[in-house]
Amino acid sequence: MKALQFFGTDGIRGTAGQEPMTAEFAFQVGAAAARTLGKDQEKVRVFVGMDTRESGPMLAHAVSAGLTSRGADVLWLGVMPTPGVAYLTRKLNGTAGIVISASHNPYADNGIKFFDHLGQKLSSEIEIEIEDFLGATTPKSVDGRIGRSDRYRYEDGEYLRFLLTNAPYLDGLKVGLDCANGSASRIAPYVFREIGARLVIENDQPNGQNINAECGSTHPQAILSRVTEDALEVGVTFDGDADRVLMVDRNGRLVTGDHMLAINAISRGEKAVVGTVMTNLGIENYLADQGIDVIRTQVGDRHVFEELSKQGLHLGGEQSGHILFLDLAPTGDGVLTALQTLAAVRKSGISLEAWMDEIPTYPQTLLNVEVKSQHKIKLPTHEVVEAAVKQAVERLGEAGRVSLRPSGTEPLVRVMVEGPNEPVVHDVASQIANAVRNAAKQI
Repeated sequence: MKALQFFGTDGIRGTAGQEPMTAEFAFQVGAAAARTLGKDQEKVRVFVGMDTRESGPMLAHAVSAGLTSRGADVLWLGVMPTPGVAYLTRKLNGTAGIVISASHNPYADNGIKFFDHLGQKLSSEIEIEIEDFLGATTPKSVDGRIGRSDRYRYEDGEYLRFLLTNAPYLDGLKVGLDCANGSASRIAPYVFREIGARLVIENDQPNGQNINAECGSTHPQAILSRVTEDALEVGVTFDGDADRVLMVDRNGRLVTGDHMLAINAISRGEKAVVGTVMTNLGIENYLADQGIDVIRTQVGDRHVFEELSKQGLHLGGEQSGHILFLDLAPTGDGVLTALQTLAAVRKSGISLEAWMDEIPTYPQTLLNVEVKSQHKIKLPTHEVVEAAVKQAVERLGEAGRVSLRPSGTEPLVRVMVEGPNEPVVHDVASQIANAVRNAAKQI
């Protein structure tokens, strides 16, 4: 299969205003997408949404212009969680969905994500077709037709109704929400109020530059502090485009995606779930004791989705809080995940704190080593790094694990070490991270 030049693990991403993430490029992507998606179709209707970055309107309108220039109709969703765009694309029979977002990245970054008519990520084959048309597609209309652009009426509420249908009644539960100054800032407080929560809301005032800034699921200390200071019963923290969520129990402990995966798996009576190489070994052993298998795959919701589809399973996810309920939604949804987890806790009659007491986790350290983008793929197999990993595995023994992987969206190599002895885990992780830095100097 031909290598992709622009598409990565989660669409196209880069620094806004710089190649490739310019308005001109976004226009070309829209035109190329319309040409690709419009094959053998009488009418193409694309739903376009964005998160709260200051570059969002520039790129979203450029993509929309490209789409309409080639005869595709656009339904403009405005600021909308990524999973909301996926859901509405499927629910309202769209041809495709596009989200202008860089998810949990800093505000200066932005991206173009695609969903097909089922609300699922595009296949690599279609991504290749879109890239083939880039630069070769002009704004010339098809058969003289120029597409229309209409605005989605927020009050129509299909996505809100979907969330509320899958929510428990919280009966005055004291909840802290951290909206990451992103896409959840309007929707999440509305939903939680509707189901009876008493809210303390943090970071729901986006200004275009504060998305993910020392807040949200990539900085959970913000909501953890709020929960402990205000004696809240639970904290919920989203990332910028609200496809991920982490939680905090009343004792100030972080409820990771692994914990939520375990709680929901048991509540739903699953026989198997899909995790990743990052899924904590303690969680895997705990679920095994409950008769639930954990099938591991590479990091990334695309890989989790593919494995779920292959195995005919419904529930899977990542430690980062990106959880998929494929019998409910076509992609990971942070608000849905929080609601389903709280519903599972209430159904069990066991408090979230008791779940956290019961579910064991091994000490695990994740270090992000900054490297040049062009080097990150090569470094995990560099001889200096491989020697350090071999030494680490021998020191950890059979109860430990080491995982190295290049980030799919950032110039980083992620080093994960796990084992029963926390000081050893930290020491080993530091040694491997140093080996990565030294190897990077030799390339």
